[in-house]
Amino acid sequence: MTDTVMTRPAPDLVPDLPELHIGALPADPAADTARLLDLASALRAEAPRVLGFPGNLAFDFSDLGPALSILTNNVGDPTSSDASGVHTKSYEQAVVRFLAQTAGAHADDVYGYVTTGGTEGILFGLATARRHLPNADIYASDQAHYSVARAADLLGLHLVTLPSNDDGTLDPESLKVAAFFHRRVRPHAGRGPGAIVVATIGTTMRGAYDDVTELRRAAAVAGDVHVHADAASGGPIAAHAPSNPRWNFAHGADSISISGHKIIGAPVPCGVVLARKDLVDEPVIASEYTMASARTLGCSRSGLAALLLWSALRRLGHTGLRAHILRCLETAQYGVDQLTQAGVHPTRTTDSLTVCFDRPADWIVRKWHLACEGPTAHLITVGHVTRSAIDELCRDLRTP
Repeated sequence: MTDTVMTRPAPDLVPDLPELHIGALPADPAADTARLLDLASALRAEAPRVLGFPGNLAFDFSDLGPALSILTNNVGDPTSSDASGVHTKSYEQAVVRFLAQTAGAHADDVYGYVTTGGTEGILFGLATARRHLPNADIYASDQAHYSVARAADLLGLHLVTLPSNDDGTLDPESLKVAAFFHRRVRPHAGRGPGAIVVATIGTTMRGAYDDVTELRRAAAVAGDVHVHADAASGGPIAAHAPSNPRWNFAHGADSISISGHKIIGAPVPCGVVLARKDLVDEPVIASEYTMASARTLGCSRSGLAALLLWSALRRLGHTGLRAHILRCLETAQYGVDQLTQAGVHPTRTTDSLTVCFDRPADWIVRKWHLACEGPTAHLITVGHVTRSAIDELCRDLRTP
Protein backbone atom coordinates (compact mmCIF):
# COMPACT_ATOMS: atom_id res chain seq x y z
CA MET A 1 0.00 0.00 0.00
CA THR A 2 1.49 3.32 -1.03
CA ASP A 3 0.61 6.99 -0.68
CA THR A 4 1.13 7.91 -4.33
CA VAL A 5 0.72 6.29 -7.72
CA MET A 6 3.20 7.32 -10.41
CA THR A 7 2.30 7.06 -14.08
CA ARG A 8 4.98 6.56 -16.68
CA PRO A 9 4.86 5.97 -20.43
CA ALA A 10 4.37 2.39 -21.51
CA PRO A 11 7.60 0.61 -22.50
CA ASP A 12 8.32 -0.60 -26.00
CA LEU A 13 7.30 -4.22 -26.52
CA VAL A 14 9.82 -6.98 -27.22
CA PRO A 15 8.79 -8.62 -30.51
CA ASP A 16 7.32 -12.11 -30.53
CA LEU A 17 9.50 -13.90 -33.09
CA PRO A 18 7.74 -16.79 -34.88
CA GLU A 19 11.05 -18.50 -35.60
CA LEU A 20 11.53 -18.98 -31.85
CA HIS A 21 8.17 -20.65 -31.25
CA ILE A 22 8.30 -24.14 -29.75
CA GLY A 23 6.27 -26.54 -31.87
CA ALA A 24 4.92 -30.06 -31.65
CA LEU A 25 8.05 -31.67 -33.12
CA PRO A 26 11.67 -31.45 -31.95
CA ALA A 27 13.73 -28.72 -33.57
CA ASP A 28 17.22 -29.08 -35.06
CA PRO A 29 19.53 -28.92 -32.00
CA ALA A 30 22.58 -27.92 -34.05
CA ALA A 31 20.73 -25.00 -35.61
CA ASP A 32 19.38 -23.89 -32.25
CA THR A 33 22.83 -24.09 -30.66
CA ALA A 34 24.25 -21.99 -33.48
CA ARG A 35 21.45 -19.45 -32.94
CA LEU A 36 22.18 -19.22 -29.22
CA LEU A 37 25.92 -18.85 -29.78
CA ASP A 38 25.25 -16.06 -32.28
CA LEU A 39 23.10 -14.33 -29.66
CA ALA A 40 25.86 -14.65 -27.06
CA SER A 41 28.39 -13.15 -29.49
CA ALA A 42 26.08 -10.24 -30.28
CA LEU A 43 25.46 -9.52 -26.60
CA ARG A 44 29.17 -9.66 -25.80
CA ALA A 45 29.88 -7.22 -28.63
CA GLU A 46 27.29 -4.79 -27.26
CA ALA A 47 28.47 -5.01 -23.63
CA PRO A 48 31.17 -2.28 -23.81
CA ARG A 49 28.48 0.25 -24.76
CA VAL A 50 26.15 -0.53 -21.86
CA LEU A 51 27.00 2.51 -19.74
CA GLY A 52 23.77 3.38 -17.96
CA PHE A 53 23.05 0.30 -15.87
CA PRO A 54 24.75 -1.14 -12.77
CA GLY A 55 25.45 -4.70 -13.94
CA ASN A 56 29.19 -5.38 -14.21
CA LEU A 57 29.70 -7.23 -17.51
CA ALA A 58 33.46 -7.74 -17.10
CA PHE A 59 33.50 -11.42 -16.20
CA ASP A 60 34.18 -14.76 -17.84
CA PHE A 61 32.99 -17.98 -16.23
CA SER A 62 33.25 -20.06 -19.40
CA ASP A 63 35.76 -22.37 -17.72
CA LEU A 64 32.95 -23.45 -15.40
CA GLY A 65 30.86 -24.74 -18.29
CA PRO A 66 30.74 -28.31 -16.91
CA ALA A 67 28.73 -26.95 -13.95
CA LEU A 68 25.87 -26.52 -16.42
CA SER A 69 25.59 -30.28 -16.81
CA ILE A 70 24.18 -30.88 -13.31
CA LEU A 71 21.26 -29.44 -11.36
CA THR A 72 22.51 -27.92 -8.11
CA ASN A 73 19.51 -27.07 -5.95
CA ASN A 74 20.18 -25.39 -2.61
CA VAL A 75 16.94 -26.33 -0.85
CA GLY A 76 16.41 -24.52 2.46
CA ASP A 77 19.01 -22.90 4.68
CA PRO A 78 22.66 -22.79 3.55
CA THR A 79 23.74 -24.51 6.78
CA SER A 80 21.18 -27.31 6.53
CA SER A 81 21.81 -30.60 4.76
CA ASP A 82 19.03 -31.96 2.59
CA ALA A 83 18.01 -35.37 1.33
CA SER A 84 19.05 -34.80 -2.29
CA GLY A 85 22.67 -33.99 -1.50
CA VAL A 86 23.05 -32.23 -4.86
CA HIS A 87 23.84 -28.73 -3.69
CA THR A 88 26.58 -26.10 -3.29
CA LYS A 89 25.75 -25.00 0.25
CA SER A 90 29.33 -25.02 1.53
CA TYR A 91 30.19 -22.53 -1.21
CA GLU A 92 27.07 -20.52 -0.36
CA GLN A 93 28.12 -20.33 3.29
CA ALA A 94 31.51 -18.96 2.22
CA VAL A 95 29.81 -16.25 0.13
CA VAL A 96 27.54 -15.27 3.03
CA ARG A 97 30.50 -15.16 5.42
CA PHE A 98 32.52 -12.92 3.09
CA LEU A 99 29.69 -10.44 2.51
CA ALA A 100 28.77 -10.40 6.21
CA GLN A 101 32.33 -9.28 6.92
CA THR A 102 32.07 -6.72 4.13
CA ALA A 103 28.87 -5.44 5.77
CA GLY A 104 30.48 -4.86 9.16
CA ALA A 105 29.24 -7.98 10.97
CA HIS A 106 30.73 -11.09 12.48
CA ALA A 107 29.54 -13.97 10.32
CA ASP A 108 28.22 -15.88 13.35
CA ASP A 109 25.92 -12.97 14.27
CA VAL A 110 23.93 -12.86 11.04
CA TYR A 111 21.74 -15.19 9.02
CA GLY A 112 21.99 -15.01 5.24
CA TYR A 113 21.56 -16.80 1.96
CA VAL A 114 22.01 -16.34 -1.79
CA THR A 115 18.91 -14.79 -3.37
CA THR A 116 17.63 -14.17 -6.88
CA GLY A 117 18.63 -10.51 -6.49
CA GLY A 118 18.01 -7.31 -4.56
CA THR A 119 14.22 -7.51 -4.74
CA GLU A 120 14.07 -10.83 -2.89
CA GLY A 121 16.52 -9.40 -0.36
CA ILE A 122 14.27 -6.39 0.27
CA LEU A 123 11.23 -8.64 0.63
CA PHE A 124 13.04 -10.87 3.14
CA GLY A 125 14.31 -7.89 5.12
CA LEU A 126 10.88 -6.23 5.32
CA ALA A 127 9.15 -9.53 6.15
CA THR A 128 11.64 -10.00 8.99
CA ALA A 129 10.87 -6.48 10.21
CA ARG A 130 7.10 -7.06 10.04
CA ARG A 131 7.30 -10.06 12.36
CA HIS A 132 8.73 -7.84 15.09
CA LEU A 133 6.94 -4.59 14.23
CA PRO A 134 3.52 -5.59 12.86
CA ASN A 135 2.02 -2.12 13.43
CA ALA A 136 4.84 -0.12 11.87
CA ASP A 137 4.80 1.84 8.65
CA ILE A 138 7.58 1.51 6.09
CA TYR A 139 9.49 4.72 5.40
CA ALA A 140 11.58 5.17 2.26
CA SER A 141 12.72 8.06 0.12
CA ASP A 142 11.39 9.06 -3.27
CA GLN A 143 14.70 7.74 -4.62
CA ALA A 144 14.22 4.21 -3.24
CA HIS A 145 14.05 1.31 -5.70
CA TYR A 146 10.58 0.59 -7.05
CA SER A 147 10.69 -2.91 -5.59
CA VAL A 148 10.22 -1.38 -2.12
CA ALA A 149 6.66 -0.42 -3.09
CA ARG A 150 6.09 -3.93 -4.49
CA ALA A 151 7.30 -5.51 -1.26
CA ALA A 152 5.07 -3.23 0.82
CA ASP A 153 2.04 -4.26 -1.25
CA LEU A 154 2.87 -7.97 -0.95
CA LEU A 155 3.34 -7.70 2.81
CA GLY A 156 0.27 -5.54 3.38
CA LEU A 157 2.32 -2.73 4.90
CA HIS A 158 1.75 0.99 4.48
CA LEU A 159 4.59 2.74 2.65
CA VAL A 160 5.31 6.38 3.42
CA THR A 161 7.39 7.94 0.65
CA LEU A 162 9.54 10.82 1.91
CA PRO A 163 11.37 13.59 0.03
CA SER A 164 15.06 13.34 -0.67
CA ASN A 165 17.71 15.99 -0.23
CA ASP A 166 19.39 17.69 -3.17
CA ASP A 167 22.11 15.01 -3.10
CA GLY A 168 19.53 12.20 -3.40
CA THR A 169 19.63 11.01 0.21
CA LEU A 170 16.60 10.54 2.44
CA ASP A 171 15.98 13.61 4.61
CA PRO A 172 16.22 12.57 8.30
CA GLU A 173 14.10 15.51 9.47
CA SER A 174 11.24 14.52 7.17
CA LEU A 175 11.51 10.97 8.50
CA LYS A 176 11.38 12.21 12.09
CA VAL A 177 8.25 14.28 11.45
CA ALA A 178 6.46 11.42 9.67
CA ALA A 179 7.41 8.85 12.31
CA PHE A 180 6.27 11.16 15.12
CA PHE A 181 2.93 11.73 13.38
CA HIS A 182 2.43 7.99 13.03
CA ARG A 183 3.09 7.49 16.73
CA ARG A 184 0.47 10.12 17.62
CA VAL A 185 -2.29 8.72 15.42
CA ARG A 186 -1.52 5.04 16.04
CA PRO A 187 -0.14 4.58 19.56
CA HIS A 188 0.66 0.98 20.42
CA ALA A 189 0.87 -0.24 24.02
CA GLY A 190 2.53 2.99 25.10
CA ARG A 191 5.70 2.19 23.12
CA GLY A 192 4.59 3.51 19.78
CA PRO A 193 4.00 1.48 16.62
CA GLY A 194 7.66 1.46 15.66
CA ALA A 195 9.18 2.21 12.27
CA ILE A 196 10.57 0.15 9.40
CA VAL A 197 13.05 2.25 7.45
CA VAL A 198 14.54 1.43 4.06
CA ALA A 199 17.94 3.07 3.71
CA THR A 200 19.04 3.09 0.08
CA ILE A 201 22.77 2.51 -0.29
CA GLY A 202 23.31 3.65 -3.85
CA THR A 203 20.14 5.27 -5.19
CA THR A 204 18.99 4.31 -8.66
CA MET A 205 19.58 7.58 -10.49
CA ARG A 206 22.31 9.28 -8.43
CA GLY A 207 24.07 6.53 -6.50
CA ALA A 208 23.66 8.38 -3.19
CA TYR A 209 24.14 6.67 0.18
CA ASP A 210 21.51 7.14 2.89
CA ASP A 211 22.96 7.55 6.39
CA VAL A 212 21.78 4.52 8.38
CA THR A 213 22.83 5.96 11.74
CA GLU A 214 20.98 9.25 11.22
CA LEU A 215 17.87 7.55 9.88
CA ARG A 216 17.72 5.14 12.81
CA ARG A 217 18.02 8.04 15.23
CA ALA A 218 15.31 10.04 13.44
CA ALA A 219 12.84 7.14 13.31
CA ALA A 220 13.19 6.31 17.01
CA VAL A 221 10.42 8.81 17.86
CA ALA A 222 7.98 6.12 16.62
CA GLY A 223 9.29 3.47 19.03
CA ASP A 224 11.36 0.43 18.06
CA VAL A 225 13.09 0.65 14.69
CA HIS A 226 14.14 -1.83 12.01
CA VAL A 227 16.46 -0.47 9.32
CA HIS A 228 16.79 -2.45 6.11
CA ALA A 229 19.72 -1.29 3.99
CA ASP A 230 19.00 -1.78 0.31
CA ALA A 231 22.65 -2.03 -0.67
CA ALA A 232 22.03 -3.83 -3.96
CA SER A 233 24.08 -1.41 -6.01
CA GLY A 234 26.15 0.43 -3.42
CA GLY A 235 27.01 -1.88 -0.55
CA PRO A 236 30.42 -3.13 -1.70
CA ILE A 237 31.23 0.40 -2.93
CA ALA A 238 30.30 2.00 0.40
CA ALA A 239 32.40 -0.62 2.20
CA HIS A 240 35.54 0.67 0.50
CA ALA A 241 34.66 4.30 -0.24
CA PRO A 242 37.14 6.86 1.16
CA SER A 243 34.32 8.86 2.79
CA ASN A 244 33.24 5.83 4.87
CA PRO A 245 29.44 6.07 4.44
CA ARG A 246 27.44 4.81 7.41
CA TRP A 247 25.54 1.92 5.83
CA ASN A 248 26.17 -1.41 7.53
CA PHE A 249 25.41 -3.49 10.62
CA ALA A 250 27.98 -1.63 12.71
CA HIS A 251 26.19 1.62 11.82
CA GLY A 252 22.74 0.37 12.85
CA ALA A 253 21.33 -1.75 10.02
CA ASP A 254 19.23 -4.77 11.01
CA SER A 255 19.11 -6.39 7.57
CA ILE A 256 20.99 -5.78 4.33
CA SER A 257 20.51 -6.88 0.73
CA ILE A 258 23.38 -6.88 -1.80
CA SER A 259 23.28 -7.79 -5.49
CA GLY A 260 25.84 -10.17 -6.91
CA HIS A 261 25.42 -9.33 -10.59
CA LYS A 262 26.02 -5.58 -10.16
CA ILE A 263 29.39 -4.36 -8.86
CA ILE A 264 30.72 -7.93 -8.40
CA GLY A 265 29.50 -9.32 -11.72
CA ALA A 266 27.76 -12.59 -12.64
CA PRO A 267 25.99 -14.06 -15.69
CA VAL A 268 22.76 -14.63 -13.74
CA PRO A 269 20.85 -12.20 -11.51
CA CYS A 270 21.68 -13.04 -7.91
CA GLY A 271 22.41 -11.51 -4.55
CA VAL A 272 22.73 -12.09 -0.83
CA VAL A 273 20.45 -11.07 2.02
CA LEU A 274 21.77 -10.76 5.56
CA ALA A 275 19.87 -10.19 8.81
CA ARG A 276 20.72 -10.08 12.48
CA LYS A 277 20.39 -13.65 13.64
CA ASP A 278 18.36 -12.69 16.72
CA LEU A 279 15.64 -11.28 14.42
CA VAL A 280 15.29 -14.42 12.30
CA ASP A 281 13.08 -17.35 13.32
CA GLU A 282 14.67 -20.50 14.71
CA PRO A 283 15.26 -23.19 12.05
CA VAL A 284 12.64 -25.90 11.65
CA ILE A 285 12.50 -28.85 9.26
CA ALA A 286 10.41 -27.66 6.32
CA SER A 287 9.28 -31.13 5.25
CA GLU A 288 10.14 -34.74 5.94
CA TYR A 289 11.04 -35.52 2.34
CA THR A 290 13.61 -32.72 2.03
CA MET A 291 14.94 -33.02 5.62
CA ALA A 292 16.13 -29.41 5.35
CA SER A 293 15.41 -26.44 7.59
CA ALA A 294 14.15 -23.45 5.62
CA ARG A 295 13.94 -19.80 6.60
CA THR A 296 14.49 -18.67 3.03
CA LEU A 297 11.71 -17.16 0.93
CA GLY A 298 12.27 -19.62 -1.89
CA CYS A 299 12.31 -23.38 -1.47
CA SER A 300 14.38 -24.41 -4.49
CA ARG A 301 17.31 -22.00 -4.89
CA SER A 302 20.06 -21.80 -7.47
CA GLY A 303 23.17 -23.63 -6.43
CA LEU A 304 24.77 -22.39 -9.65
CA ALA A 305 24.36 -18.75 -8.56
CA ALA A 306 26.10 -19.52 -5.27
CA LEU A 307 28.93 -21.25 -7.14
CA LEU A 308 29.40 -18.32 -9.52
CA LEU A 309 29.41 -15.76 -6.70
CA TRP A 310 31.92 -17.83 -4.76
CA SER A 311 34.18 -18.03 -7.81
CA ALA A 312 33.97 -14.28 -8.42
CA LEU A 313 34.72 -13.36 -4.81
CA ARG A 314 37.41 -16.02 -4.45
CA ARG A 315 39.27 -14.44 -7.39
CA LEU A 316 39.13 -11.07 -5.63
CA GLY A 317 39.29 -11.51 -1.87
CA HIS A 318 38.82 -8.44 0.30
CA THR A 319 41.92 -6.70 -1.07
CA GLY A 320 41.00 -7.41 -4.68
CA LEU A 321 37.45 -6.16 -4.17
CA ARG A 322 38.77 -2.97 -2.63
CA ALA A 323 41.16 -2.41 -5.55
CA HIS A 324 38.32 -3.06 -8.00
CA ILE A 325 36.08 -0.50 -6.25
CA LEU A 326 38.80 2.15 -6.17
CA ARG A 327 39.46 1.68 -9.90
CA CYS A 328 35.76 2.13 -10.61
CA LEU A 329 35.69 5.29 -8.47
CA GLU A 330 38.65 6.70 -10.39
CA THR A 331 36.84 5.99 -13.66
CA ALA A 332 33.78 7.85 -12.34
CA GLN A 333 35.87 10.94 -11.64
CA TYR A 334 37.42 10.62 -15.11
CA GLY A 335 33.88 10.60 -16.47
CA VAL A 336 33.08 13.83 -14.63
CA ASP A 337 36.19 15.51 -16.04
CA GLN A 338 35.53 14.43 -19.63
CA LEU A 339 31.81 15.18 -19.55
CA THR A 340 32.58 18.64 -18.19
CA GLN A 341 34.76 19.29 -21.22
CA ALA A 342 31.93 18.00 -23.41
CA GLY A 343 29.68 20.70 -21.95
CA VAL A 344 26.92 18.47 -20.53
CA HIS A 345 27.10 19.64 -16.89
CA PRO A 346 27.93 16.40 -15.04
CA THR A 347 27.24 15.93 -11.33
CA ARG A 348 28.34 13.16 -8.99
CA THR A 349 27.56 12.55 -5.34
CA THR A 350 30.46 11.74 -3.02
CA ASP A 351 32.09 8.37 -3.75
CA SER A 352 29.42 7.32 -6.25
CA LEU A 353 29.99 5.41 -9.47
CA THR A 354 27.00 7.24 -10.97
CA VAL A 355 27.61 10.35 -13.06
CA CYS A 356 24.54 12.38 -14.08
CA PHE A 357 24.55 14.77 -17.03
CA ASP A 358 22.27 16.54 -19.49
CA ARG A 359 20.13 14.10 -21.43
CA PRO A 360 21.55 13.80 -24.96
CA ALA A 361 19.89 13.05 -28.29
CA ASP A 362 17.90 9.83 -28.48
CA TRP A 363 20.40 8.15 -30.80
CA ILE A 364 23.13 8.63 -28.20
CA VAL A 365 20.87 7.28 -25.44
CA ARG A 366 20.20 4.18 -27.54
CA LYS A 367 23.78 3.65 -28.68
CA TRP A 368 25.22 3.85 -25.17
CA HIS A 369 22.25 2.31 -23.32
CA LEU A 370 22.00 5.32 -21.01
CA ALA A 371 19.45 5.40 -18.19
CA CYS A 372 17.36 8.57 -18.26
CA GLU A 373 14.85 10.32 -16.05
CA GLY A 374 13.36 13.54 -17.38
CA PRO A 375 16.13 15.89 -18.55
CA THR A 376 18.88 13.81 -16.93
CA ALA A 377 20.90 10.83 -18.12
CA HIS A 378 23.51 8.89 -16.20
CA LEU A 379 26.35 6.44 -16.64
CA ILE A 380 27.62 4.04 -13.99
CA THR A 381 31.30 3.12 -14.02
CA VAL A 382 31.09 -0.55 -13.09
CA GLY A 383 33.92 -2.88 -14.08
CA HIS A 384 33.35 -3.10 -17.85
CA VAL A 385 33.06 0.69 -18.35
CA THR A 386 36.39 1.95 -19.67
CA ARG A 387 37.92 5.36 -20.15
CA SER A 388 38.01 4.77 -23.88
CA ALA A 389 34.25 4.18 -23.90
CA ILE A 390 33.74 7.45 -22.01
CA ASP A 391 35.98 9.21 -24.53
CA GLU A 392 33.91 7.86 -27.42
CA LEU A 393 30.67 8.87 -25.70
CA CYS A 394 32.03 12.40 -25.30
CA ARG A 395 32.91 12.52 -29.00
CA ASP A 396 29.30 11.62 -29.78
CA LEU A 397 28.08 14.31 -27.37
CA ARG A 398 30.08 16.92 -29.28
CA THR A 399 28.52 15.84 -32.59
CA PRO A 400 26.23 18.61 -33.90
